[in-house]
Amino acid sequence: MTLADPSRLPLTRGETPAQKTAQAGQRIRDPRLDFFRGIVMFIILIAHTPGNWLTLWIPARFGFSDATEVFVFCSGMASAIAFGAVFRDQGLSMGAARVAFRCWQVYWAHIALFFAIAGTMVFLNSTELFQRDYVGQLNLYPFFNRPEENLLGLLTLTYVPNYFDILPMYLVVLAMMPLVVACHRAHPALAAALIVGVWLGAQVDVLALPAEPWSERHWFFNPFGWQLVFFTGFAFMAGWIPPPPRHKLLVIVTGVIVLVIIPLAYFRVTRQLPEVREWRKEYNVLINKSDFGVLRYVHFLALAYLCWIAVGEAGRRILPPQTGGVLAEGWRRILAVIMKVGQQSLAVFITSMFTARLLGVALDTLGRNSLFNQIIVNLAGFTVLIGVAYGVGWFKSQPWRKKAVR
Repeated sequence: MTLADPSRLPLTRGETPAQKTAQAGQRIRDPRLDFFRGIVMFIILIAHTPGNWLTLWIPARFGFSDATEVFVFCSGMASAIAFGAVFRDQGLSMGAARVAFRCWQVYWAHIALFFAIAGTMVFLNSTELFQRDYVGQLNLYPFFNRPEENLLGLLTLTYVPNYFDILPMYLVVLAMMPLVVACHRAHPALAAALIVGVWLGAQVDVLALPAEPWSERHWFFNPFGWQLVFFTGFAFMAGWIPPPPRHKLLVIVTGVIVLVIIPLAYFRVTRQLPEVREWRKEYNVLINKSDFGVLRYVHFLALAYLCWIAVGEAGRRILPPQTGGVLAEGWRRILAVIMKVGQQSLAVFITSMFTARLLGVALDTLGRNSLFNQIIVNLAGFTVLIGVAYGVGWFKSQPWRKKAVR
């Protein structure tokens, strides 16, 4: 696979980075996109494993934004690459059809994930080998107590239990894409107004979706708030927004933002300082995760800028040198694995959500107080994700189409 940055490819008048990527063929990928998506997939597995010691050290502990923002932002960038050429070359209607097909895939991935996890939790309870109630741990009894009503709710996305709410959010944001593209074609300011206006509607609780028929609870991940970070990534990769300048002053400003936010977010500080806890309570709307508060956006943009600077132009600082010793070869192999995981993000994400529950069961059985157990369980989970990424990549390569070697 050729690793290249779309911004480094030849540009014709009016052409965007996403268009260059599409014209160059599917073999051209931005190494930064795959690298960060791969890292996020491992973090998501850690974060969703109950009682995982490593959750104390994931980025979410030190800032308002977390791996979810990276996942959604990178998904927006990837969507600009995947769908941008269709919108450009075949028009809005065909672009909308392409997006609808992706929504169809994500929808059934969500349904399958729910039943896979719910069925597994029922099986674990039925064995009577475990003291923990795994169905109750995920609050799935409401579904099983009223299956007729909640099955319909599950299929219509009016029943979206916590833990199963990321893919529905992503699905709705994807469905907004044709409208945003159409508005941008009419006028860029119209697309910006739509995106910001929808986000503001989420902040004042005007735009939200019901999560269950028997209460007023809304989707934990409000897609009308989270679409802001998705379309920010989309706009950067589509060329709607120019890349920020590489300037020392911006590095200092964004670095200060990240550092100032740490004591406001780090649980060991908030636990000791009642003033910080009171501030967080009073200004929760600014850091609210469900509706994607503005300070989460500011923190993410600052962190993203620092990472963008750190990896260098076209990701040159993460790419191993063409010639080198054992360390360079070792990093080359590690980087290849990370990027493979990033390239198969949907399949890996679904696997991680399922695997995380089983890793939690493993920690329940082996014990969480042993560092050895924690390391072994996490490594086992990472191995599963890597295996799935390579397996899905192999199937996508359609090896059965290749001529057999005689």
